[in-house]
Amino acid sequence: MTRSIWKGPFVDSSLLKSKQIKRKVWSRRSCILPQFVGSFAQVYNGKSFIGLKITEDMVGHKFGEFASTRKTPALRKSKFNLKQKAR
Repeated sequence: MTRSIWKGPFVDSSLLKSKQIKRKVWSRRSCILPQFVGSFAQVYNGKSFIGLKITEDMVGHKFGEFASTRKTPALRKSKFNLKQKAR
């Protein structure tokens, strides 16, 4: 469900107050505004901060879309290969 148009995009007030070029962003639900273009942000993914350079294509999207919270699955060796090497 989208946010009402008359309310406008949600942006955390701490992002609007800071005039820094580099920002640490904990609010993944905040929208990226045109005034953020060209700056760097570090978006928190729950464990660490992910570096992000904001471009014009990102305007209107949320910060959380660009910092994945999922780990990529590690490739495991199959049990079959391990048994053959043991022989």
